[in-house]
Amino acid sequence: MSDDLNNTWLHQLRQLSDNLEDNKKPVAIILAAGHGKRIKSERSKMLHEIWGVPTVVRVAESAAKGLDSKNQVIVVGIKADQVAEIAGKEKNRIFVLQKEQKGTGDAAREALNALKSYKHIEDIYIFPGDMGLITPEVVTSLKKRFDESKCGMKILTGNYRGDPVNNSYGRIIRVPGTDIDGNPSGEDKGRVIEIKEHKDILAIPDDVKYKVVYNSKTYAFTKQELIHTNEYNTGVYAVKYQHLKMHIHDLKADNVQGELYLTDIIAIFNKNHIPVGAVPVEDDHAVIGFNVKSVLKEMETIARNKVWMKLQDIIFIEDKDDFFIADEVVDQILELDKQHPSLDIELQKGVHLSKGVRLDRGVSIWTNTNIRGNVEIGEGTIIQDNVSIKTYPHQKIRIGKDCIIMRGDIIKGNLRIGDNTRIESSVNMTGSDEYPTTIGNNVTIKGTTYIFGSVIEDDLFIEHSVLKCKKVERTVKKDGSIQPVRWVMPQPQGLDIISEL
Repeated sequence: MSDDLNNTWLHQLRQLSDNLEDNKKPVAIILAAGHGKRIKSERSKMLHEIWGVPTVVRVAESAAKGLDSKNQVIVVGIKADQVAEIAGKEKNRIFVLQKEQKGTGDAAREALNALKSYKHIEDIYIFPGDMGLITPEVVTSLKKRFDESKCGMKILTGNYRGDPVNNSYGRIIRVPGTDIDGNPSGEDKGRVIEIKEHKDILAIPDDVKYKVVYNSKTYAFTKQELIHTNEYNTGVYAVKYQHLKMHIHDLKADNVQGELYLTDIIAIFNKNHIPVGAVPVEDDHAVIGFNVKSVLKEMETIARNKVWMKLQDIIFIEDKDDFFIADEVVDQILELDKQHPSLDIELQKGVHLSKGVRLDRGVSIWTNTNIRGNVEIGEGTIIQDNVSIKTYPHQKIRIGKDCIIMRGDIIKGNLRIGDNTRIESSVNMTGSDEYPTTIGNNVTIKGTTYIFGSVIEDDLFIEHSVLKCKKVERTVKKDGSIQPVRWVMPQPQGLDIISEL
């Protein structure tokens, strides 16, 4: 990266950064500097979405909730401006630029440099920015185990369940019950000796035992024992700040890649008699990271299935493999379920409900309807197939009770629809910031109709009309019926440039 680009990014990162709370609360370091070449995308790997949310945002949110601390350092590098902008400015969050991709150890070192002025930091938690399925519950469990331990570092580990030959993760090598001479390992048993990378295990000769010294005792492992070790490193660590700060500069780039590996800190800690432990995660899905599109798709499927499991007995979802309900909407439905004995909400195949959508009881949304933005849908309303309802972030649409929005309708912007209103097919309605649209109660709109920035009073019937910034008043005729509106069109424009061939 050029100096000019670095300086531009550094200025932007300062604008987006806040100060940490210097009050002994944990600090999360989120490593989000990598691009991810294997993902084959111009977009940063950290901005690929898991269930509608960029993975770096999911990690940041889970860390903040799980640690009960907003103190965060997000390390950015490739596409730094985009990653930081999407993550956004938050209270007690700092952005740090890793100018060159020199490994996880270098990224952690850059993060620690940003913490030098703080005097009361005790615990650091380090997370990969691509672990988009990690949950607050997993983070809280790690924190509890770390707090209870006497360790200077705890590694969150996973359990590989496939064929060990295909396990490319770094293995967790723990102290066994006895050393090479049969002497008991005592209180050292179960502590982490090192993380042994898969490629290094394969390089061990079949007839040679791998020997390692821990606390003056020698332990030995066969190649097959190491290959069949299912416990692997997830890249999530809890570590005492004072130890990490003291020894982070002991990392050496003495490897083929010329990078600083954070995993090497384990050997450094052990050499300095700082105990390192490991905590197996209960849900292996929570610690999946991705480098390729196929794994990203697998993570999306896992996220969808978790939502399905939460809602399957509360609302009707026609196709458990083809729907999207944002987390915020899921939480709103779960809260609604606590308030009522039944919800009778129905979602057909391909329905998409983004953040900001709110459903009431008895809502039915049909196939391939897409609803995005701040949209409230009243009790008993039916929205048929292929309807598009959208707002910008600062706008709002409210649809009343017992309405019918029919096939293919388009509704956008600032707009309110009253109760018992029927919007038939081929209707397009928009409300802007300056000219919101209001549709009254008991209104029927049908035909090829377009309405923009207008006010439609109660009980009206509108057919095949174009209404822009109009007020349509409810007018009762002498026979007691209400005057309908049909074939209202604006004056044509551009006739002077149209002629017969």
